[in-house]
Amino acid sequence: MSELCGRERTERAEELLLLPWACKSKDSKGRKRPEGECSVRTCFQRDVDRIVHSRAFRRLKRKTQVFLQPEGDHYRTRLTHTLEVTRIARTIARNLGLNEDLTEAAALGHDLGHTPFGHAGERALNRIMPDGFSHNVQSLRVVDKLEKEGDGLNLTYEVRRGILCHTGGDKAETLEGQILWFADRIAYINHDIEDAMRGGIIYPMDIPIQLREQLGYKKSQRIDTLVRDVIETSRKEGRLCQSREVGEAMQELRSFLFAMVYHNPQAKGEEGKAEAMLHRLFEWYLKDPDQLPADFQDIRYEEGAERAVCDYIAGMTDAYAIEKYEELFIPRAWAVK
Repeated sequence: MSELCGRERTERAEELLLLPWACKSKDSKGRKRPEGECSVRTCFQRDVDRIVHSRAFRRLKRKTQVFLQPEGDHYRTRLTHTLEVTRIARTIARNLGLNEDLTEAAALGHDLGHTPFGHAGERALNRIMPDGFSHNVQSLRVVDKLEKEGDGLNLTYEVRRGILCHTGGDKAETLEGQILWFADRIAYINHDIEDAMRGGIIYPMDIPIQLREQLGYKKSQRIDTLVRDVIETSRKEGRLCQSREVGEAMQELRSFLFAMVYHNPQAKGEEGKAEAMLHRLFEWYLKDPDQLPADFQDIRYEEGAERAVCDYIAGMTDAYAIEKYEELFIPRAWAVK
């Protein structure tokens, strides 16, 4: 048997198998709070486990992806979206000789800060908070502070940057972190179209024929085309990118999705109610912050009541937000005992 521990064997394998521009585990910039090394797992593998075992990760299963409380078992939730992004990201990383563990950790954590009711909840909190609200920034706050009773998960610098930079104008320093921008879009564009078709919002023939011919007629074909293009073009160009033709086609498909689904009154008619619900909950807790759970009282005294209320509401699942709203604002039936 080798005298090397499991972590050391993995780190040695990374030196042999990963390409020079990949981020090796042993080269990580480390954590905010230094920790001793694990004998079994690399630093990025530990981050994967910390995220998967977190409370915020478990809550994703009851948070909206696109459709609010859809009837049926096969619509995506924020959790299934996260898993699909992770698989796409790992495929790209593997084929480009990059670090799959780092990619996986960033992918699993990228939406931990997402609100209940999807982007409707994000819009509500963005209007309320003086400095705005972005789910990627909140995801970083979840792993840095909110998990583990205020201690955070103490993730590595590279994973934290991948989480923060998966959307918006900032770019992660590692190629593994940059993959998230592509994987997230490839996943949600295609699975949101599939869910919209399942819900009768759009039909296969609604997708422009030139896009079907170029990217594929089925979801699996489109994902395959987009993933292969990122891999092949990145190899050719020596940087993480898409070809101009396929990149433009993906943007057109995304625009189609926004026009036909995200801005469709039939699909999004209930979002105004969700936003109003969160706004009223926010006002109620801000008026009486003593009613916040004990976990958020330290945040209240350190960073203010607005910040504490925002963190509490952003972490709610759809069902819990509705439950609290009913508890606070809906009259209960009177019963004779």
